[in-house]
Amino acid sequence: MELYIRAHDLKVLGEENIVSRLNDYNLSGVQLVAYKCLDDVEYRQGSVTKERAEKFSDVFKRENKKVALIGAYFNPVHSVKEKVDNGIAVFEDYLRLSKYFGCDIVGSESGSYNDDKWTYNPENRTDKALSRVVEVFSRLSKTAQKYGAYIGMEGAYGHVLYDVDRLDFAAKKIGADNIGIIFDLYNYLDISLIDDRYEILKHGLKTFGDKIRVFHIKDCIIEDGKLRQCGVGKGIFDYDKILSLIASSNPSAKLVLEGTTGEDIPYAVDFLYKKLSSL
Repeated sequence: MELYIRAHDLKVLGEENIVSRLNDYNLSGVQLVAYKCLDDVEYRQGSVTKERAEKFSDVFKRENKKVALIGAYFNPVHSVKEKVDNGIAVFEDYLRLSKYFGCDIVGSESGSYNDDKWTYNPENRTDKALSRVVEVFSRLSKTAQKYGAYIGMEGAYGHVLYDVDRLDFAAKKIGADNIGIIFDLYNYLDISLIDDRYEILKHGLKTFGDKIRVFHIKDCIIEDGKLRQCGVGKGIFDYDKILSLIASSNPSAKLVLEGTTGEDIPYAVDFLYKKLSSL
């Protein structure tokens, strides 16, 4: 298994600075959200070009670093149509350019009717919400097929695809063979489900198997009756158990630190490498 990090969590700009940090931490590569870590790329259609993607990729190849996932997250059920249209357009840009970045998968979550808050809304769990998400991701899947790429779909408790079964249902409804799964255990939890976390992981591994392209690696504590994310290795997640379960199902898994920043990064990397070495 290889260890990656979300590029903008490194808090530097530009591919040269990114690979320097990756080398410092002995990480294999990144989850790339280009408009958050490249200062000459914006979140709009046409901002990134083939030449810009190749420039990025050349630096990564030179340093033997990889892109596990291109993030183009947007809210497909947002109430502002222009935001949805822009999100789809940007996502399709990255599908078209993915191979020039050295990656074949572009991903997003499924959004929420709370718009920019991306939090629980009862309307998220309706057939109307599901139909809209299936419609949007079906379009993206067809676009991806033109470029030999995959779409990555990620579930989360507060979103439209709120659990493993809802994500599985949506993927089967789309019915395409170019769907990859982004599995984030923390995303599927709220305080009422925290004791079920390892059963949720087992269910996800059994349901999706090798369709899981990326595992997001997070940790959390319980504070004032709520879950709060913290640096990996400093919370309540049992990573001996989690990594053992992942390894048994997905031995070549790409593990992406997401939301671990600053001084928590070297601690988390050392913590995870020690756990991986004992598998």
